Amino acid sequence: MEIRYKVRHEITLPSKILIGRNIVPELPGFIKQYFPKVKTILLFTDRTVYGIVAGRVSEMLEDSGFSVQIYYVKGSSIYDMEHAKNETGSIKPDIILAIGGGKVIDVAKYSAYHSNLGFISMPTTASHDGIASPIVALKDEERNPISLFTRPPQAIFVDTEIIRNAPYRLIASGCGDVIGKITAVRDAILARKIKGEYVGDYALNLALMAAKMVMKNAELIAAKNEEGIRVLMEALISCGVAMAIAGSSRPCSGSEHLFSHALDKVAPKPALHGEQVGVGTIMMAYLHGLKWWKIKEFLKKVRAPTNAKELGIPEEYIIEALTIAHKIRKRYTILGETGLTREAAENLARVTGVIE
Repeated sequence: MEIRYKVRHEITLPSKILIGRNIVPELPGFIKQYFPKVKTILLFTDRTVYGIVAGRVSEMLEDSGFSVQIYYVKGSSIYDMEHAKNETGSIKPDIILAIGGGKVIDVAKYSAYHSNLGFISMPTTASHDGIASPIVALKDEERNPISLFTRPPQAIFVDTEIIRNAPYRLIASGCGDVIGKITAVRDAILARKIKGEYVGDYALNLALMAAKMVMKNAELIAAKNEEGIRVLMEALISCGVAMAIAGSSRPCSGSEHLFSHALDKVAPKPALHGEQVGVGTIMMAYLHGLKWWKIKEFLKKVRAPTNAKELGIPEEYIIEALTIAHKIRKRYTILGETGLTREAAENLARVTGVIE
């Protein structure tokens, strides 16, 4: 199969990343040093995060001479994205600062890209790999996933104490998202062999290394040890960089993500994205002929869900999601073009212990 190389491949990466403990007071100086012309900041957050840290940050920035305006993110639909973009155009800030979780960062990322503004990502959880990625994730009216390729943030500012103080479930979810790179990379290699789809080895190996590092440090992460949190955050950032290098989400999103998106579509009350990805990775690793039980052991170590019961999702939705996952988006994976029959899906979920 002839590989389809891109004629022109442009890579944009974050230019500055700062990670440390209790470094929030350093943010004004960080912005002045790396963005010396900035005077007006549009701060994207939500009301919960505003009360925890973003309000304090806003005061610090204003005390340091910046003009700060707050935009509260309510959702991440295309309507929410467009509304935020329009508000950004009306305010005309010099830069956008996002403080929050995945929705906040995605909406800010979208607004910054379409307004041609610089963007600083300050995550408050470790639940997702959108921290440093150029990908914006949203859902259409039928809950189908849409991935938009924009630009990664210019800078990333991570206070590990904020991450450690977030609910532990969010940390475990981040572990699930990262471990999914094991099957995502295998799917990318499979698509290259069968479909001639090109994804560079560097991006694939960077994503795979992130998963291996998180597995190696499972005990430290589970203990919310400072070193463990840093490893997880660096892994999530590395995954974002891998996507930027690849020019797509391919290195970090495969059959395990299709399963998670399918669950979002069919389950009455889906679990967290990373939790579902972790469970999906167990099953997709089985299909790839990998040591799926090692992935399951890792997820147990970091206290992440490994089955339907722990996800809080009835078993029938696990089976249904497996049968429709291949239809979620046009991306070739181990699920093939025809997907799994209901019988095959049920057998897969049972043999891996995802259902009883």
